[in-house]
Amino acid sequence: MRPICYVFARAPRLGTVKRRLAAGVGPRAALCWYRATLAATLRRLGPDRRFRTVLAVTPDRARGPWRRRLPSVPQGGGDLGQRMHRAVRRHPRAAVAIVGADIPDLRADDVARAMRLLRGRDACFGPAEDGGYWLAALGARRPARPFADIRWSGPHALADTLGRFGRHRVALLRRLRDVDTAADLEARP
Repeated sequence: MRPICYVFARAPRLGTVKRRLAAGVGPRAALCWYRATLAATLRRLGPDRRFRTVLAVTPDRARGPWRRRLPSVPQGGGDLGQRMHRAVRRHPRAAVAIVGADIPDLRADDVARAMRLLRGRDACFGPAEDGGYWLAALGARRPARPFADIRWSGPHALADTLGRFGRHRVALLRRLRDVDTAADLEARP
């Protein structure tokens, strides 16, 4: 079975995306940045044959031209961990990666490398500069609740998640910056 890569995305609507970024650059600029980054991510990942790209959308009934080229599924309710767990649970025997739509430097090769690493590991994470992660990839052998009790949107997200993987074999990819705030955007080269 071909590995699956979920791109977790929020419908690009004014005032609903990148709120922390919008606080520093304004809601219109945040929306423009988000739309451009989401489109670029889908262009880079969608055509790659090494894995199947699926758009995981919130709100669940969101529609729009940004969904046209890829299969999509609703994220469903709950916190980020519950939504991620739901995506992974859909494929109990397959390698599954989850990435966000706010990582400008994400490449298809990053996802493919994570999938290759899963051949000898149970999980792979892409650490983010802020202590979180930009990619979570899990093989068939995984904890029952891999994303439960995680302190999201803070410096402990990766450490909390790694703690859930106890005796599992985990690999790490290169460190990237996700863009959550104006400072993150300014720090980009």
